[in-house]
Amino acid sequence: MMKKLENSTTKTTLIPNLEVADDMRTRGVGLLGRSSLAEDHALWILRCNSIHTFFMKFAIDCVFVDKNLKVKAVYKDVKPWRLLLPVWGARSVFEMASGVSSKLNIRVGDQLNVGA
Repeated sequence: MMKKLENSTTKTTLIPNLEVADDMRTRGVGLLGRSSLAEDHALWILRCNSIHTFFMKFAIDCVFVDKNLKVKAVYKDVKPWRLLLPVWGARSVFEMASGVSSKLNIRVGDQLNVGA
């Protein structure tokens, strides 16, 4: 079942189609094997404070959040074959198409929310 990502700080819906990677298989696979990601889709990887883009076919934006979904770091246009080191205090990450975090004006300190 798809969820949606909202920004409580700006009172806006950011991503209407949010997939959740919450088990070992979905967390391990992530976005691998996909050729692209639509701007209105994102993947939320739980229990994750660092990522790699090895074997990926496209660049992504990564929004790391703490346990309360407060934005800790935003990495833009992360190209394939990169490694992002652990973000201090992050508990999960939202991966979205490259450029989307800028279009949505997601900033460090924003309070996000995941709804049904």
